[in-house]
Amino acid sequence: MEGGYAVWMGQPVILRVVTGNLRVPLRGRLVAETNDSLRLRISDSWDVDIFKSMVAAVEHDVPVFVLN
Repeated sequence: MEGGYAVWMGQPVILRVVTGNLRVPLRGRLVAETNDSLRLRISDSWDVDIFKSMVAAVEHDVPVFVLN
Protein backbone atom coordinates (compact mmCIF):
# COMPACT_ATOMS: atom_id res chain seq x y z
CA MET A 1 0.00 0.00 0.00
CA GLU A 2 1.26 3.46 -0.83
CA GLY A 3 0.54 6.18 1.68
CA GLY A 4 1.97 9.45 2.95
CA TYR A 5 5.27 7.85 3.90
CA ALA A 6 6.07 6.35 0.49
CA VAL A 7 8.70 9.01 -0.27
CA TRP A 8 10.63 7.97 2.86
CA MET A 9 10.81 4.24 2.07
CA GLY A 10 14.34 2.84 2.03
CA GLN A 11 15.92 6.08 3.20
CA PRO A 12 17.74 6.67 6.48
CA VAL A 13 15.33 8.57 8.72
CA ILE A 14 14.78 9.73 12.27
CA LEU A 15 11.21 9.18 13.49
CA ARG A 16 10.12 11.51 16.28
CA VAL A 17 7.82 9.24 18.30
CA VAL A 18 5.49 10.44 21.08
CA THR A 19 3.59 8.34 23.60
CA GLY A 20 2.18 9.94 26.72
CA ASN A 21 4.87 12.21 28.19
CA LEU A 22 7.65 10.28 26.44
CA ARG A 23 9.24 11.68 23.28
CA VAL A 24 12.02 9.69 21.61
CA PRO A 25 13.89 9.79 18.30
CA LEU A 26 14.19 6.43 16.52
CA ARG A 27 16.88 6.09 13.88
CA GLY A 28 16.62 3.59 11.03
CA ARG A 29 15.16 2.94 7.55
CA LEU A 30 11.47 2.79 6.73
CA VAL A 31 10.79 -0.52 5.03
CA ALA A 32 6.97 -0.91 5.02
CA GLU A 33 3.70 0.91 5.57
CA THR A 34 0.17 -0.26 6.37
CA ASN A 35 -2.97 1.75 7.06
CA ASP A 36 -2.09 2.05 10.76
CA SER A 37 1.63 1.44 11.14
CA LEU A 38 5.16 1.89 9.82
CA ARG A 39 7.92 -0.72 9.90
CA LEU A 40 11.29 0.74 10.84
CA ARG A 41 14.48 -1.29 10.35
CA ILE A 42 16.72 -0.34 13.25
CA SER A 43 19.50 -2.80 12.43
CA ASP A 44 20.09 -5.58 9.92
CA SER A 45 17.94 -8.06 11.81
CA TRP A 46 15.63 -5.87 13.91
CA ASP A 47 12.42 -4.40 12.51
CA VAL A 48 9.99 -2.47 14.72
CA ASP A 49 6.36 -1.63 13.95
CA ILE A 50 5.32 1.88 15.06
CA PHE A 51 1.72 3.12 15.06
CA LYS A 52 1.36 6.13 12.76
CA SER A 53 -0.60 7.93 15.47
CA MET A 54 2.61 7.96 17.56
CA VAL A 55 4.77 9.60 14.86
CA ALA A 56 5.15 13.35 15.41
CA ALA A 57 7.73 13.94 12.65
CA VAL A 58 10.02 12.29 10.10
CA GLU A 59 13.41 13.74 9.18
CA HIS A 60 16.29 12.71 6.97
CA ASP A 61 19.09 11.10 8.94
CA VAL A 62 22.33 12.58 7.73
CA PRO A 63 25.22 10.23 8.51
CA VAL A 64 28.21 11.82 10.19
CA PHE A 65 31.63 10.42 9.35
CA VAL A 66 34.48 10.99 11.74
CA LEU A 67 37.98 10.89 10.31
CA ASN A 68 41.05 10.49 12.50
